[in-house]
Amino acid sequence: MTATVLTARALLLDMDGTLVNSDAVVERIWRRWSERHGLDGDEVMKVVHGRQGHASMAVLLPDRPMKQNLADNARMLAEETADVEGVVEVPGAAAFLASLQGLPHALVTSADVALSTVRMAAAGLPLPAVRVTAESVGASKPDPEGFLKGAAELGVAPADCVVFEDSGAGIAAGRAAGMRVVGVGPRAGVHGPDVVVPDLTQVRVETAADGSLRVTANGG
Repeated sequence: MTATVLTARALLLDMDGTLVNSDAVVERIWRRWSERHGLDGDEVMKVVHGRQGHASMAVLLPDRPMKQNLADNARMLAEETADVEGVVEVPGAAAFLASLQGLPHALVTSADVALSTVRMAAAGLPLPAVRVTAESVGASKPDPEGFLKGAAELGVAPADCVVFEDSGAGIAAGRAAGMRVVGVGPRAGVHGPDVVVPDLTQVRVETAADGSLRVTANGG
């Protein structure tokens, strides 16, 4: 493995696929949705990771009114919030979050407050004090709004932030925000992050003498 060192003043963390492995739930719910709409489940799964549900629907059903997508998304969120079977931490996530105690970091997720709270709890992970959820933004990833809001809440310039993401939409959002991106897991590599790690056991965060964060990522 090759070690890459990034220096930052804050870390911005996606949730699904990055801290929490919720693939089992996402697959169950979106494949059911695909069947209801006569869509190919495999093609749908290529779109939905990282985006808010209504934004995925807008891509998959471009002629459907947004009002319908929003109503459908509300139903899907209720289903997802009630279903935590198979939700676990991404390997190393608990230790990684523990190492960030007292350091500038934020959760930036396309999930809403209820879903992010339930999934983090199901995975046995603490919620960061600063959180940017679906309710906090007007535009879903790949729009950079969420990451820019996270940086602003932490009082850190975008260029001084490092994003942790697994999905194409999330990596594109981090890039559009002017941030460096650590890709986490098998989906990340094809989307051009600065470095890819198999999971969070391969990441170490230390504080430098000047207060900056030194992120060491062991990429495959």
